[in-house]
Amino acid sequence: MRVMLVGVALVALTVANPVARRLPQETLQTAAAALSDTQIEHFLKEAKIVRTKSIGKGVTGSTRATLSDGTLTHDAQIQTVDEKKAQFDAPGATEFNFQDSWKFNVAAYRVDRLIGLQMVPVSIERTWKSTPAAFTWWIDDVLMDEGKRLKDKTQPPNSGTWNEQMQLVRIFDQLIYNVDRNMGNLLIGTTWRIWAIDHTRAFRSHNTLKSPANVTRCDRQVLDRLKQLNKETLKREIGSYVSEYQINGLLARRDKIVELIEKGGSVAIFERHAY
Repeated sequence: MRVMLVGVALVALTVANPVARRLPQETLQTAAAALSDTQIEHFLKEAKIVRTKSIGKGVTGSTRATLSDGTLTHDAQIQTVDEKKAQFDAPGATEFNFQDSWKFNVAAYRVDRLIGLQMVPVSIERTWKSTPAAFTWWIDDVLMDEGKRLKDKTQPPNSGTWNEQMQLVRIFDQLIYNVDRNMGNLLIGTTWRIWAIDHTRAFRSHNTLKSPANVTRCDRQVLDRLKQLNKETLKREIGSYVSEYQINGLLARRDKIVELIEKGGSVAIFERHAY
């Protein structure tokens, strides 16, 4: 498993107005958090790259970039990896038709929004050094990742809300067939909101679930949106980033997820709490 992007992401939000530069850090964070997905997409697409540095972790060569549009300055993660192998050998496992691609970050973000999760940071396609790449909004004000939480045995303040979030992450990973979820790419915000990042090794074409036992409970609205997914919508939203075979696999897995949740009865369905 790769060591993924982790650590506390210090907010890089500033405003051109000198007075605004003296605003408390909390105020600047609130301003960034208030942006809509559409506004963030536009910023990631159009803002000027001010500086970059290597993240220095993982095998995909990720870069941390600071972007500015003259008013807003904020960081993004850039990934350009786009690798295919007929066979990929990892310790204890072999995968055929292996693919590791920046495209899946964009596809994961769009699928997340289609089913109403709001757990994947905004990610868009943009060229970086003449190479297509995923530019993903850098998550600010991170307390820790799930690996550190488990290592330190830190308990969430609300176990019920925490469990709901984790159950939704597991469903999402089964839906997109994520073969590389690890505790370093689950980030925990100061409100204990979970952010799922780095999906470059997802969207396999398998018609079966990777781990059916991970599908236990689901938010009612997410379940409704899962049922509404169809090939036409997916081709429109993610057809530029995944193949038709991968879309067919996702829909087949969706059917199995819905079947498992409905088989679980009323106890398998919850109304998600705010975080």
